[in-house]
Amino acid sequence: MTGDGLSDGDLFDGGDDLFGGDGLSGADRLSGREASRGGSGPTGPTGPAGTTGPTAPPGTTGPDSAEARAAEAEELAVEQALALVGSGSQAPGHDRTRATGRTPGRSGDQTNGRAPRGQAPTGGTGATDEPGPSPYAVPSPYTESAPGSPAAAASGSQRTDDPASAPSCAPAPAPRPPVVDLPWERARAVAARAGRGGPRAVVRLALDRALGHVLAEPLAALTDLPSFDTSAMDGWAVAGPGPWTYDEGAGLLAGGQDARLPDGTAVRIATGARTPADTTAVIRSEHAHADPARRLLSARRPVVTGQDIRPRGQECRTGDQLVPAGTVVTPAVLGLAAAAGYDALPAVPRPRVDVLVLGDELLASGLPHDGLIRDALGPLLAPWLRALGAEVSAPRRLGDDAEALRTALTSSDADVIITTGGTASGPVDHVHPVLAALGAELLVHGVAVRPGHPMLLARFSPDGPHLVGLPGNPLAAVSGLLTLAEPLLAGLAGRPAQDAYRALVHADVPGHPHDTRLVPVVHRAGRAGGRDHVAPLRYNGPAMLRGIAAADGLAVVPAGGVRSGTEVEILDLPWAPATPWTEGCFT
Repeated sequence: MTGDGLSDGDLFDGGDDLFGGDGLSGADRLSGREASRGGSGPTGPTGPAGTTGPTAPPGTTGPDSAEARAAEAEELAVEQALALVGSGSQAPGHDRTRATGRTPGRSGDQTNGRAPRGQAPTGGTGATDEPGPSPYAVPSPYTESAPGSPAAAASGSQRTDDPASAPSCAPAPAPRPPVVDLPWERARAVAARAGRGGPRAVVRLALDRALGHVLAEPLAALTDLPSFDTSAMDGWAVAGPGPWTYDEGAGLLAGGQDARLPDGTAVRIATGARTPADTTAVIRSEHAHADPARRLLSARRPVVTGQDIRPRGQECRTGDQLVPAGTVVTPAVLGLAAAAGYDALPAVPRPRVDVLVLGDELLASGLPHDGLIRDALGPLLAPWLRALGAEVSAPRRLGDDAEALRTALTSSDADVIITTGGTASGPVDHVHPVLAALGAELLVHGVAVRPGHPMLLARFSPDGPHLVGLPGNPLAAVSGLLTLAEPLLAGLAGRPAQDAYRALVHADVPGHPHDTRLVPVVHRAGRAGGRDHVAPLRYNGPAMLRGIAAADGLAVVPAGGVRSGTEVEILDLPWAPATPWTEGCFT
């Protein structure tokens, strides 16, 4: 491109780096845990931005290919359903209402099947006065088939609440529930609503402990500010017209007692000191002339009544609201609260988060070797989550172990559990089977976003705790973090939602045929009167972190892509506003 100050290397150089061919090129395509269901790459090939639909394989036409794929999918579903019926299991499926985040009605005494924290559940049903069905029987998408689907038609069995019938924690041989990719915007709304849904605790924190928390109540002034008339300058307090007599040894300092000032007299005064009763004005030291011999003070400039006096209540009166509930406590808020008379603040406790890193192939140190790779998400997630206002425990690496995962989930006392990897349907992807065994409620099962669509959001009871399952690929996990974890944590912490804003994108950005794409971008100032804009970064594959490491935001690219000069929604990264951008070698 010319005229924008960007080199070709700064931008996407054609569809080969994105969705040319069958999706992402090289090792980025279908890598990691997303490979088992297509990763976070597209579902089919596409041409350049602006073309319509996938390209048919050689030797076929588009409609014939689509019909063939549909017939093949239907045959597979029927085979799976018949196999399940033959083994006495219920066919997998989903509840369309739950899949969109709208919880169906429940009886008032039905629980969600999770035992007290630290105690392993006995099965898929909770302890209630009148035992009801497990949330995995109805309406959980883990076990209920979609109405009208071949699996639903073929299924002839129902799961009971007998604990002996609870699923094993071992990887289930039966297929996972069908993924119902929610639109990206709806998935974020479901996560935000889940965070706001439970009762919110309030704690009183001393000022030195309140930084970074969110105010649970509006901050009202406990006193007038200032609480008395004070001097705004070092100088002289005078009463009546001048010249004024003064006492050479007399003076008023900050914190001094109230006094009266007779007409025709003056007294030295310090900034912040209480002005004597009947003070007409304060004359700054540089605007006054003192005659020690005559002990007379005169003004070099005209004196206006009330000048350089801060009257009582100038900033606020007792009871005035200073900042609303939901405000993040910054150093400035702490100073204001102290000035207004507070020793402690009513705050929302920070959500507690446990991070569980899954995968036998991950190394904690050293160079990759022999098919093993470094764990990138353990070091990334904890500080990122802290930047979102959470208290985060040290990440735990569990490997691909279903029983270890179950033990970690049942023993956690966190408000949110973040898992990495294991969310797809491969042989060592244990997250879904373990959640099913614990009777969790699946709120989001897949999101129509690339990278990262095999993400999930579940909860163990109506008030939590919640689990956010992130894909194993690093950039796909970041996508899940911003899509589900960020709005969930904001709701739990009482933080306001991130203000959406749009910016011009300064390049064509190819899109997925059907799904939203999140693309790392960097903000750049316009030149020669041009508008500020964002430039997409080249390294944006699901397994790549090079682009996001250089980015200060993510562009939300709709299906089909956008042309240069189009406005797109931007998601800020938590540290971006406070960190100057340095290009380095990342573009």
